[in-house]
Amino acid sequence: MITIKTPAEIELMRKANQIVRDTLDLLQDSIKEGMTTAQLNKIAHDHIVKCDAKPSFLGYGGFPASICTSVNEQVVHGIPSDKVVIKEGDIVSVDCGSIYKGYNGDAARTFEIGKVSQEKHKLVEVTKQSFFEGVKILKEGVRLGDLGYAIQSYAESFGYGVVRDLVGHGIGREMHEDPQVPNYGKQGHGMRLKKNMTIAIEPMINMGTHKVYMLDDGWTIVTMDNMPSAHYENTVLITEEGVEILSL
Repeated sequence: MITIKTPAEIELMRKANQIVRDTLDLLQDSIKEGMTTAQLNKIAHDHIVKCDAKPSFLGYGGFPASICTSVNEQVVHGIPSDKVVIKEGDIVSVDCGSIYKGYNGDAARTFEIGKVSQEKHKLVEVTKQSFFEGVKILKEGVRLGDLGYAIQSYAESFGYGVVRDLVGHGIGREMHEDPQVPNYGKQGHGMRLKKNMTIAIEPMINMGTHKVYMLDDGWTIVTMDNMPSAHYENTVLITEEGVEILSL
């Protein structure tokens, strides 16, 4: 069921997303070569708790950590580990969520570690911009297919693959609510967005094929061809004239 948020609910979602934003900013300032992804997880967990919120990923469906850390060819849902050491030239996608007074915030960033290849840097930049290409067209009444088309056409113009098996989502009291929000689509198709809907838009863009598969850990999604992948996500509020990006 799609929920239209009240002003009071929107204010709580602003706070939840500000916590996520600040957590990701803290991680961006902290991440460096030689750290483990488990260390990143502790930094994020401690900050979210300090803000009187709960890490929404911890225990979600059995997930064992407070953030997802996906390195290079890992697309999403990588599990933080003491065994995963961040290296110069890596790109690390971090997905983060918080629950504040019953409402969810959700966002993701891909961090570049030291000097990365030009190819990886371009992938990260295009993935981020593909989100903003989608946001440009958004306002009350726009169809989800138009949003997906805007993201897909921009990313594919660089020869990249747009992940099909995972999509964005509605968000509010639950981390994942209706509707599904694909990063691909046909113009003029899909439901029309309504004022005061909140959705998480999250392009997952691969340097090569769009195809992915899951590792034996039951969580980590990787590219089929082992080429790098990037992830960029924000929670947005639909307004009459556009959107408010709650996690920026």
